[in-house]
Amino acid sequence: MPLLESPFAQLDLIRQPEQHNDPLQAFDAADEYLLNHLAEQQPTAATRVLVLNDSFGALAASLQGQVQVTSSGDSFLAAQGLEKNLVRNGKAFDAVAFIPASQVPAGPFDCVLIRVPKTLALLEEQLIRLQGQLAPGAQVIAGAMIKHLPRAAGELLERYIGTMQASLAVKKARLLIATAQERPAASSPYPTRYTLDTPAIEVLNHANVFCRESLDIGTRAFLPHLPKNLGNARVADLGCGNGVLAIASALQNPEAHYTLVDESYMAVQSAAENWQAALGARDVVIRAADGLAGQEPGSLDVVLCNPPFHQQQVVGDFLAWRMFQQAREALVVGGALFIVGNRHLGYHTKLARLFRGVEQVATTPKFVILKARK
Repeated sequence: MPLLESPFAQLDLIRQPEQHNDPLQAFDAADEYLLNHLAEQQPTAATRVLVLNDSFGALAASLQGQVQVTSSGDSFLAAQGLEKNLVRNGKAFDAVAFIPASQVPAGPFDCVLIRVPKTLALLEEQLIRLQGQLAPGAQVIAGAMIKHLPRAAGELLERYIGTMQASLAVKKARLLIATAQERPAASSPYPTRYTLDTPAIEVLNHANVFCRESLDIGTRAFLPHLPKNLGNARVADLGCGNGVLAIASALQNPEAHYTLVDESYMAVQSAAENWQAALGARDVVIRAADGLAGQEPGSLDVVLCNPPFHQQQVVGDFLAWRMFQQAREALVVGGALFIVGNRHLGYHTKLARLFRGVEQVATTPKFVILKARK
């Protein structure tokens, strides 16, 4: 794989999760453009730089040792990528402080480098949180490949930071550059909330939660077919999002024990707050993680999963396949994985390669609910 070369460093980088012969690289031209622009500003070792949404540590690892750099984002896999890429390039795994998006980085910062996220609500929340955290005259520079750069990103910079200028395109990447100006204090529109009829709960959603304004249609199809009569089973909601599947299941199974995992810190934060609201002090484990990678083998009886079909802007079934493998490893013999998926994705065939029995629980015109037994 090619090295990331910038005025700050030359780095050998890998993506997370690792794939054998991964055709994708861990950086792109927007990362190079951001680093080259910052170098032109001639930062010093005392310059305080905040990096937001750094996919796998390309920006923060390049800047480590050159400026005072802090990284923040909403992806556990991105945080893991930063640690691994620091070590891969001869640095300490904790050489850069990482702040989950569920927390607010503490400034003041002289410069902010932003990779424009897929969810503009996350960008808006991050820009609002920069209020009071920017040094006078600080630059906020957002970068993306042009095909992933919506006009609304520039409008958000104008609204919350200051007058914005768009750069020329370089290698199909563009920067949006704003200098901090006085702006009226803004209150965040996040988290958002919506109410379900069954179960009768109000659901809170922080800015980067998938389907933030209403229940996603896959989960809606899954809810009536969640397994019942689980007794004291050990149940995991894999890729839990705001926790609706686990909460609905827990309300039906008062003796069962639940673990909720997601790689989004804001999803985990939402799930924890929703569990507390619906189930009070009932015991639960909720954590940001690389799926069930850290789960003890044979420690679960049931796994519930509404798998994703994309990682940032990359679409594919690699993450879903990996989640199925993790579920199989974590389940006891005789345990079951329940999933919902778009009919056209062919999950039945994929599950049959891992599990000894796969049956269709229910179907809708768009979705299929499957049970795979180990």
